[in-house]
Amino acid sequence: MRTQTKLSPADLRHFEGLLLEERRELDVALDRITHTLDDVIEARNSGTADDEHDPEGPTLTMEWSRISGVHSEFEAKAATVDRALARISDGSYGLCVRGGEPIGRARLEARPAAELCIDCARDAEARPRA
Repeated sequence: MRTQTKLSPADLRHFEGLLLEERRELDVALDRITHTLDDVIEARNSGTADDEHDPEGPTLTMEWSRISGVHSEFEAKAATVDRALARISDGSYGLCVRGGEPIGRARLEARPAAELCIDCARDAEARPRA
């Protein structure tokens, strides 16, 4: 079982505020990108656009792919923020999800949704991805 976080109630309110603001910003961005994605999908499916022969820019397929990737990134960030907010609720915020060690305040200020302490984050970065 994890030990309680060493952050004070005021610290937790501070980080919760940062996370909620980040979540609101992500919601706005997701809403915008969803509308853009819907427009591209509609143009792509309508058959009225000459997707493959437009010399002025990317094809609708390329644009759909790019926007889908951005949308997926925003969704992943939102899920990370949601997990951080859940950790605030369950008392485990500020503790590394891998090793249980406290995550430094400076790291949390820079990345309020951080799940890993700096050592575990460096270790994860150094490992090749499968």
